[in-house]
Amino acid sequence: MKAFDYSNVKNHRTYDVLMPIARVASAAAARPKCVGAENIPKSGGFILACNHITAFDPIHIASHFPLPIHFIGKEELFASAFVGWFLTKLNAFPVTRGSFDKSSVEYAIKLVKEGYVLGIFPEGTRSKDFKPSRAKSGVALIAKAARADVLPASIYTSDNAKFGSKLTIRFGKPIKFEELGFSDDGHSSKELREASRLIMERIVELWEKGHE
Repeated sequence: MKAFDYSNVKNHRTYDVLMPIARVASAAAARPKCVGAENIPKSGGFILACNHITAFDPIHIASHFPLPIHFIGKEELFASAFVGWFLTKLNAFPVTRGSFDKSSVEYAIKLVKEGYVLGIFPEGTRSKDFKPSRAKSGVALIAKAARADVLPASIYTSDNAKFGSKLTIRFGKPIKFEELGFSDDGHSSKELREASRLIMERIVELWEKGHE
C-alpha cells in the first residue's frame, strides 16, 4: 500500500457517493435500528466512540449518521493496495497498534480541531463475545489534545451478529470535554485512564438498553 498522507485532512467525495450503497449493504447484512439520532451534534469537531463487534460496524454506523465520519482502523486493514486505497477514499486512516503511533494520533487530533468527526472504537479490537470490554487510553488522549466532546454510541446484537441479525445502534448524549476531568498540567496517565473508563461506561449504559 502507498503510505498514507497524514499531512493534509481530506473529506473524500467517494464517501458521500457510496453512502446510499452503504445503507443498502447495511440493511442487507442486518436489520439495523437507530435510536437517539437527536443526540448527534449538527456539526463536526467531536469524537464518535462506539463498542466494536464486527468488521461491518463502520458501515452500520456511517449509514445512520448525518455527518461524514473519519474512522481510525488498524494498519493491517490497509496492507492490500486496493483495500487500502478504498478505505482511504472512505475517509479511513491507519494506526499501528501496540505502540504510540505519533502520525496517526496527530492526524486524529487535527481532524477534530478542523471540525470533522473522528470515529474510534476505544477497545482497540473487536469483542469476541459481542459485549463491550475495557477501553484503551487512545480515545482520551485524543480528546484531551483536541479539547473535544465525545459522542458515545453502542451496537447491540442479541444473536452474535449473524447474517440478518437485528442490530440496535444507539447514540447517547455527548460527553462534554469538561466532564472528562482533565487538568491543564501535562498528560496524567491516571487522568487518561479515568477519562477512557468514563467514556466506556457511557457506551456500556447505552449497550445495556439492548433492543428496547
